[in-house]
Amino acid sequence: MNELKENFHLNKNIISDLQYFGSINWYKLLFEFSDIYIEQYEVYQKMSFRNRCIIAGSNGLINLSVPIEKRRVQKLIMKDVRISYSENWQRQHWRSIFSSYRNSPFFEYYEESLKPLFQIKPVYLLDLNWEIMEWVIKRIKFSAQLHKSLEYVRTPNYVTLDARNLLTPKNYDQGEVDLKYQQVFEDRIGFKSNLCILDLLFCNGPASKSLLEMR
Repeated sequence: MNELKENFHLNKNIISDLQYFGSINWYKLLFEFSDIYIEQYEVYQKMSFRNRCIIAGSNGLINLSVPIEKRRVQKLIMKDVRISYSENWQRQHWRSIFSSYRNSPFFEYYEESLKPLFQIKPVYLLDLNWEIMEWVIKRIKFSAQLHKSLEYVRTPNYVTLDARNLLTPKNYDQGEVDLKYQQVFEDRIGFKSNLCILDLLFCNGPASKSLLEMR
């Protein structure tokens, strides 16, 4: 992450995987660019933030995962990955979020517009994540232009920062803490860095934008 920051001046746009309620550092990175290209022709990667996010509860971290239809996902490109609705995972995700953040300063501020995202049923994971990202950037007043890739490019040109697979569940909390704020259960479990963007929004509301813009 720090090595990428040193080369920001060489890049004019960024290409990235599309995360499910992306992590704070992912959005902080995107804030550096005016044009964002979302990779939709990559081979789907398991154990990534494409179908999962991390929130903080009273007893520690909670991993929320969107189930994928049981098929040969290792052969599928991202835009063709289908969501499974055989179990009511949306209810479980919403209950976990509600339980963890209902007493946060800004939960009620976002609740009405956020809850419908757990009621819609897109067929494809990419479409769900796109809906979520549009919801987030509207709340943080993010002015960047979003684009979907038209083909898979193994090595982007020199003006494009390749952030695909940069942040994963294995490395998301490693390195220095770029952004710190008061969290709901910090007194019980300590500060947890780089959770999903909802943690930042529920704790800081509209001020989240200025925090993401800090360098």
